[in-house]
Amino acid sequence: MAVSGCASAFRPFECRSDPDFSGRFPRPEFPTSGAARFSAKANSVTQGFPVGSLSSSLIFRFPPNFVRQLSTKARRNCSNIGVAQIVAASWSNNQQGGSTSPTPAAKAVDAAASASVVAPVEFETGVVEEKVAAAVESGFSDGVNVQPDDLVDAKYSSFLTCDGSVAIHAGERLGRGIVTDAITTPVVNTSAYFFKKTQELIDFKEKRHASFEYGRYGNPTTVVAEEKISALEGAESTLITASGMCVSTCMLWALVPAGGHIVTTTDCYRKTRVFIERVLIPKTGITATVIDPADVGALEAALNKKQVSLFFTESPTNPFLRCVDIELVSKLCHEKGALVCVDGTFASPINQKALALGADLVLHSLTKYIAGHNDVLGGCISGPEKLVSVVRDMHHILGGTLNPNAAYLIIRGMKTLDLRVHQQNSTASRMAEILEAHPKVRRVYYPGLASHPEHHLAKRQMTGFGGVVSFEVDGELYTTAKFVDALRIPYIAPSFGGCESIVDQPAIMSYWDLPQSERAKYGIVDNLVRFSFGVEGFEDLKADILQALETI
Repeated sequence: MAVSGCASAFRPFECRSDPDFSGRFPRPEFPTSGAARFSAKANSVTQGFPVGSLSSSLIFRFPPNFVRQLSTKARRNCSNIGVAQIVAASWSNNQQGGSTSPTPAAKAVDAAASASVVAPVEFETGVVEEKVAAAVESGFSDGVNVQPDDLVDAKYSSFLTCDGSVAIHAGERLGRGIVTDAITTPVVNTSAYFFKKTQELIDFKEKRHASFEYGRYGNPTTVVAEEKISALEGAESTLITASGMCVSTCMLWALVPAGGHIVTTTDCYRKTRVFIERVLIPKTGITATVIDPADVGALEAALNKKQVSLFFTESPTNPFLRCVDIELVSKLCHEKGALVCVDGTFASPINQKALALGADLVLHSLTKYIAGHNDVLGGCISGPEKLVSVVRDMHHILGGTLNPNAAYLIIRGMKTLDLRVHQQNSTASRMAEILEAHPKVRRVYYPGLASHPEHHLAKRQMTGFGGVVSFEVDGELYTTAKFVDALRIPYIAPSFGGCESIVDQPAIMSYWDLPQSERAKYGIVDNLVRFSFGVEGFEDLKADILQALETI
């Protein structure tokens, strides 16, 4: 005999909006700026959840054994209609017949609401009881915690010592706001979040209730990616945006006041320089000093002569991979009240920890190493909550929100970040030595080489030198183009840091709109090549580059 419909098989869901759903979790602290934010810290894991990360819109509480009692088909149906996207869902402690009473603040949703969440399913007589018995025998508990018991109150640093482990588990097994029995983080595709009553909306506006409210202000899937990056960087907070340039411009708009002064470096991503020169300076009265990345004297002079608001630099830089002494410049800037933001995209969090070296903020184009598969755009900035929240408020105004599907791809990519970066470090380091010794290569730029001007600095502040090698071919523009065209493995494309190797000739790819004389001002000579090594086999890449050099 079959029983049709979940409503007759189970008691209705209980729905909670109060993050303190267990009666013993502290309420999350809300930032003082802007919209409410879910700022769970990497070292605050309680009962499998980070304190503060449960500030999601609703917490659905299932009747006992609900998920385990569903048939395979029913699980799939429920997942398709929203179980996989329920924010902070958890199983109820309430027993049928009631040995355990509900928590005082628990409120049931009406039958119509619960019926709209769960699709009708059928169970054969006896199947439920057999599954319950099997679940008991296998050691499952009916508690709200779906994380392993031995992770309760654990801190990342107490049992995870490797970046690779943190990149895999931070924000997910170690306390994920979206609680399901799925290993991977669900994608929450929603543009807005609802309030059950007007009073709940008022509570949200007055910081007593947590919600994202609107998709531009946050998303549970994106929060997982943010927590993962925070854990890797040792940061209190991280903001993710739709691209690296989006987070750079938001940061500059937010942290440099009108009439303020920026110090930046000659070698940097061109569009960053363009934004400063064409937008900030003429439109806001901001002024800028541009220095050589290693010229500490020029930085000190600017700090003494100007009221510097921000020193913004890449390290390593693009495309010559120059390195900035982050510890020293941070000390100098902080003595004068200036902030330091380091774009660590070329290093990735695996090779360099800018915050630990003294920087106030670290910025990444997630498109590169962190996502790592040449299939998604994203940017992030990490640091103390008081600074990141200022950038976040500006981001809420300007937009540039990351799609949750892109956040999922970034989370997916980070699972192999450590493996990829170490492979790319190894290949690039070995190829840099081969290229430096080759008669058809004039010069090689790579921090791992003794010939690099900041080699000793890079050895001190980096644990790996990255997967990008820039070098000058013995020839002019079209000879260099012939070499690039003879390569068989890498794609001719912008970007770097992905699984696939990429090559470009900066004089053409990034600076073709400028005359040769203008390109030379930035050191962009016609025979310069930037090679981003992917995770292909070293011997294949070596053979390909050597055969291409033989064609010129």
